Amino acid sequence: MIYKNFQDLKLSSLGLGTMRLPLKNKEDDSSIDIEETEKMVEYAIKNGINYFDTAWGYHNGESEKAIGKVLSKYPRESFYLATKFPGYDLSNMDKVEEIFEKQLEKCKVEYFDFYLFHNVYEKNIDPYLDEKYGILKYLLKQKENGRIKHLGFSAHGSYEVMKKFLEAYGKHMEFCQIQLNYLDYEFQNAKEKMELLKEYNIPIWVMEPLRGGKLAKLPESQEKILKDLRPDETVPAWAFRFLQSFDVTMVLSGMSDMEQLKENIKTFEEEKPLNEEEMKAILKIAKTMVNEGTLPCTACRYCTSHCPKGLNIPYLLSLYNEHKFTGGGFIAPMAIEALPEDKRPSACIGCKSCERVCPQQIEISKALKEFAEMLK
Repeated sequence: MIYKNFQDLKLSSLGLGTMRLPLKNKEDDSSIDIEETEKMVEYAIKNGINYFDTAWGYHNGESEKAIGKVLSKYPRESFYLATKFPGYDLSNMDKVEEIFEKQLEKCKVEYFDFYLFHNVYEKNIDPYLDEKYGILKYLLKQKENGRIKHLGFSAHGSYEVMKKFLEAYGKHMEFCQIQLNYLDYEFQNAKEKMELLKEYNIPIWVMEPLRGGKLAKLPESQEKILKDLRPDETVPAWAFRFLQSFDVTMVLSGMSDMEQLKENIKTFEEEKPLNEEEMKAILKIAKTMVNEGTLPCTACRYCTSHCPKGLNIPYLLSLYNEHKFTGGGFIAPMAIEALPEDKRPSACIGCKSCERVCPQQIEISKALKEFAEMLK
């Protein structure tokens, strides 16, 4: 396992994200398979992973409980645990103390090694900075009391939003988690965001290295380009090698089964950054993918908890992307026909509740309306 220095710590370069843990029931995001999770965590620790990332909203609130239960079997000093204040939901802004105390209880710990302002973006930047909520003040107090060892933030917002946050709170931030992969390097302006963080001397944590699994498999024509350059490298490994080409401290991957975990750990046995030719090839592939017009949904599932119709929005958007990408076809219509009528795109009432918490700022209601029309 590759390790990176962070202050006086040595962190595994690969961290285990807990947003996509194995499930007992694929239709129920809260039905975490604890037994399988235990096996994965045991394998991860034995093979050098020492960083685990969770959050209040992951798996409908069950992720913190699950990882807390599993990690409680190990000495507290043997792992680093990160979680986040759920400010992506504005209704939580005045509940920082209540939520923080509950998180400690759920995770079965007395302190968090890393704690983040979760998902700084356009709709919550002002509330996050509003002193009336006292969020920063409270978290700094917990740091002073030793219940937070390192304070940082994650961001899905624009460069301008990140800059505004850093201008206000930058001197208190020890690290930042951004969405970085070869698709988003230009598409989501990740390149400029990295440069901004460098200006503030803030170490970079990476989320969505495989873009919610979208970069784990490529069309044969694109895969061939990569195979010709590195015959022994897998498609997912290319995404990680891209990240190893930059100065990043932590790469978080939401691995949902043992096979993914083993493959990723193998990749992180050594660093193999891309050369100039390889970098040009991977960015050209990314440009092609973006130009195909798919929506940047990462299946984070924030939207599903805010949908009054109970729609499985990430699933519907994945089918929308499939339909758009292929220019029609039969796969998406067949999948939609298997759903009850009240769970199809046409059931969307256009209330936009989902859009208010979407990290990618996708116009979901517009897409579902368009999808329903295409299916007609």
